[in-house]
Amino acid sequence: MSKKQVRLALIGCGGIAKYHLLYGYQPLIEKGVDTFSIDATCDIRKEAAEDYADRVAAFQGTKPRAYDSIEEMLKMENLNGADICTPHSHHHSSAIPCLEAGVDVMTEKPFGITIKASKKMIETAEKNGRLTATAEQCRRELGQRTVRWALNEGNIVGMPRMFFAQTASWWDPSERISNWRVRDWRLEKEFSGGGMALDTGAHMMDTVRYFFGDVEKVYAQVRQIEERFVNHPERGKVRSNCEDTWVAVITFKSGVVGAWSFTNAAPVHKFLNVAFYGSEGVIRDHGSVFHPFVGDDGDVEKLDGTKYTIGELHEMYLETLGDEEKEKLFPFGFGSVHRQDGFALEIYDFINAIKDRRPPEVDGWTGLKAKAIAIAIYESAWLGEAVSIADVIDGKVNGYQKEIDERWGL
Repeated sequence: MSKKQVRLALIGCGGIAKYHLLYGYQPLIEKGVDTFSIDATCDIRKEAAEDYADRVAAFQGTKPRAYDSIEEMLKMENLNGADICTPHSHHHSSAIPCLEAGVDVMTEKPFGITIKASKKMIETAEKNGRLTATAEQCRRELGQRTVRWALNEGNIVGMPRMFFAQTASWWDPSERISNWRVRDWRLEKEFSGGGMALDTGAHMMDTVRYFFGDVEKVYAQVRQIEERFVNHPERGKVRSNCEDTWVAVITFKSGVVGAWSFTNAAPVHKFLNVAFYGSEGVIRDHGSVFHPFVGDDGDVEKLDGTKYTIGELHEMYLETLGDEEKEKLFPFGFGSVHRQDGFALEIYDFINAIKDRRPPEVDGWTGLKAKAIAIAIYESAWLGEAVSIADVIDGKVNGYQKEIDERWGL
């Protein structure tokens, strides 16, 4: 068995796990980080676990043992960390056995498919003295670190007031029938928890919490306007029950208010508008309503006519950091070199949290609070009224989640 300080398992060897490998583990080893090893891979499809183990061996030098059972893996391996990249519905059922066996876990976003699932993971970790982390790479990139500073300590555009993150596009209904692929579990609410508002939206909700602090309440409308189907090899034609449209108003405890909307059911006119306003100007992104400021395509404009590119804003922020702080935030230069560096940073933080026995930057509660905003969007639409985040987290509001919880025995 490995004698490394941190002995990891990779659970769920599909799409996002390959990003963790290519942009996370491999670059860390290439930078000389020698405190960890990937000792095991696990997937219900044994061939996927074997294939992933081969990929690891190509750069690690040693091949992890492959399993198709978490219980068997935990029995056979001397692990102290697990990176969970399963479908959302299996985050809690993968994490809990690990936590009970004394293994710290990092779970891909969203942290738990529902609030109940998320809290059960955290409670199990606390009971067993284990760490939980949420794999959240976007806030670790130079762009989001910069914009958080610019909106707060940097006072670049004055007092934060509001944000708009809106996009509309068109997906032709005639193209909405496809053959089943491994990742098409995302189209079914019981496996995904919801559509893009919860899936990639968990990134955006972490971003706005990172920028503006805790959310107080949410009012939203959520729709499935156009039908989408998948031809499943065993179940035949399956209709997606996840949304293609939402419009949400998000109110923060600080007084900031945001409008976040998405649709791919809007014909003819396509648009993207992402703007974060302060009392003296605006910071704009031209890339995404899900991952703003992870690239260089944005700008700043102030009332007095001053303008900066996002690249210039990056330099202003970096000048405020001392060498020690810069190395802490962007070790080995990660975060300012490649758009995908956030994967290396989240994994490096998790490895060091295990090694040093300290909380990771984005722990389970932080992940839960971010995904709770997305859950609140669904719950608000379910009720037809505004909902408070406190009530969502406390479980007082859970109409939308109820059937998912029942499906997974939560």
